[in-house]
Amino acid sequence: MSFRTRRVLIMTPFYIIFQFFLLKYIFLLIGEVNDFYLIFLAISIGLMHSIPMFFEARKSTGLGRLLSTVDGVWMWASLMFLIDIVVIYLIKMFIDLPVELIYLLLAIVPILGVYNYYKAHKLVVNERTLKFDNLSQDINIVHLSDVHFGSVRHRSLIKELALKLKELQNTCDIAIISGDLADGSSVVELNDFNELKDVDMPIIFTPGNHDFYPGIENVIGACRNAGIIVLDNDNFEFKNLNIYGLTYSFDDIKMPSADEIKSKINPNLVNIINYHVPYYWQEFCDLGFDIQLSGHTHGGQFYPAVNFAWKMFKYNMGLFTNRAGKYLHVTTGVGSMDTPMRWGTDSELVILKLRKK
Repeated sequence: MSFRTRRVLIMTPFYIIFQFFLLKYIFLLIGEVNDFYLIFLAISIGLMHSIPMFFEARKSTGLGRLLSTVDGVWMWASLMFLIDIVVIYLIKMFIDLPVELIYLLLAIVPILGVYNYYKAHKLVVNERTLKFDNLSQDINIVHLSDVHFGSVRHRSLIKELALKLKELQNTCDIAIISGDLADGSSVVELNDFNELKDVDMPIIFTPGNHDFYPGIENVIGACRNAGIIVLDNDNFEFKNLNIYGLTYSFDDIKMPSADEIKSKINPNLVNIINYHVPYYWQEFCDLGFDIQLSGHTHGGQFYPAVNFAWKMFKYNMGLFTNRAGKYLHVTTGVGSMDTPMRWGTDSELVILKLRKK
């Protein structure tokens, strides 16, 4: 049983209790409702949250993906409704609100939902420029991360990603994926990434934490079947670049030693470390890497989580540079985790334009 599955099972009873009280306080604003119906509805939401996961882990189906998507949207809406009703009840402590105004305040959530859903499904291309002394030729890298192929975003997302990369293949030299190509919410089958076969530039992938949940061997097998180069604690030289892929380490998966990582440095090239999480930047700089490519944060994905992400991660999203002229780039990701909603962040591909100073 994966970490994700255990997490969902442990949290589901608490999720059901939360849903009961959330629904109760929403209905108290607009009219009474029998607690029996609320209990039934809360349990149904809890079952929709957990049951599809078991079927999707064996064989992904249209029904399972639909239920997972509805659950994901409702998870987002639950958080927004919670904030909404807290504000309403605080206002009601001081003034009496007409029911029409309460309806209007509650309607903010579905209106925001349409925008959030649109943002999560609109894949944009951003550009950033990095400058180096030891660059012999201009190179354009497409940096992406956190595709989160799974129940909520499935093969249609891979197809959309492939189409975007095909649009960029005449102006870009290589694509680098910084982990979490898979989500863990559904099984990964051998042909799931085959749309990427037709992209006419090398695609590099290094596993992140979510790639282990559906079975890392399944994810790597699907990648190699699609012609993707998997860098699992190994390096790959391309033009003026030496790219080292450091696989995410947790539980019994140990990170290579500093000496082992340093042995992969090529002082004659621009050295890139592809590592899922935006940690250890200074340590990697000291080892000799010029660029670190990361994801994981989703930039917080949507407000108010965006604000918490800024506090949790020192480097949350964007391009950072230090006094030594080394770079860290943290992308907000292509897909979304659990809930297909974005607000305040892009679903993005980023062209990193490497240029000589």
